[in-house]
Amino acid sequence: MRHAALIAQIPLFSSLSSDDRDTLASRLTERTFATGSAVFRKGDEGASMFLVLRGAVQIYLPVEGSDEASVVLTRLHAGQYFGELALFDDKPRSASAGALDDTSLLELTRDDFVDLVAHSKTAALTILREMAERLRETNALLGHRAAKDAVKEVEDNLTWPQKVAERVAELNGSWSFILLLAGLTSAWALFNQLVPRLSFDPYPYTFYNLLLGVLVALQGPLIVMTQNRQSTKDRAQAETDFNVNLKNEVGIERLGVEVGAHRAETARRLDVIENAVRPEVLVRLLTEALAKVPVEPAS
Repeated sequence: MRHAALIAQIPLFSSLSSDDRDTLASRLTERTFATGSAVFRKGDEGASMFLVLRGAVQIYLPVEGSDEASVVLTRLHAGQYFGELALFDDKPRSASAGALDDTSLLELTRDDFVDLVAHSKTAALTILREMAERLRETNALLGHRAAKDAVKEVEDNLTWPQKVAERVAELNGSWSFILLLAGLTSAWALFNQLVPRLSFDPYPYTFYNLLLGVLVALQGPLIVMTQNRQSTKDRAQAETDFNVNLKNEVGIERLGVEVGAHRAETARRLDVIENAVRPEVLVRLLTEALAKVPVEPAS
């Protein structure tokens, strides 16, 4: 895949003109990483973004106090990108990235990006417009809770044929349908057997068997349709559970960092107090306190 075509897949640069994309593609530097090696670590200085050319990359949050445990945020493959925030600020990396396979990445540095924006007003306006759209989407996302009733959302968006299929499938799996079919079969047989003048489907009830065959033929697709929607509900519920768990894990990880920082600050203050209050100071303070205590004369 041409580098310019790869850049066109990035929402941040998708609206750029072909000339600007070609210019940006010419500034990309290819870097290779062996399996298990780190692309960057959380807290490192960020000055570039990366595009996955080949292989796979894992973005994760390391757990404080453990060299092995981590919270996996996402896995990226060819055509995807990460680290784009480093193009706009010089803050430390908010997560770590590591190569899952032998991976080739295309690196775009902040200097090359700024140089493009400085020499192309069109590129600057396009990128600012895209950043504004992403900011609006982020604000909308933060305005919603991660926990939601995913099944109810799927059911509320069903069309009326889908709702009819759901009701039919629900009826097919109930005792009501069994009793209804048994009663209809008994009534059909008794009517054609006991009322010969009005009988229109004598034994072996060929017409009734035809109706049952049509019923069975219709039940199959309806049940499959219902199972497909159930799979959609399960996927939506699983995605919601993942988002909730991810939010909880990130919150717990941040809470652990804050508790660790508080513990370190408390230990530092205790050390300051311990170093400031020396034994000779305690003796002097105790002597001065005892000297101020009035002594009653012996009777």
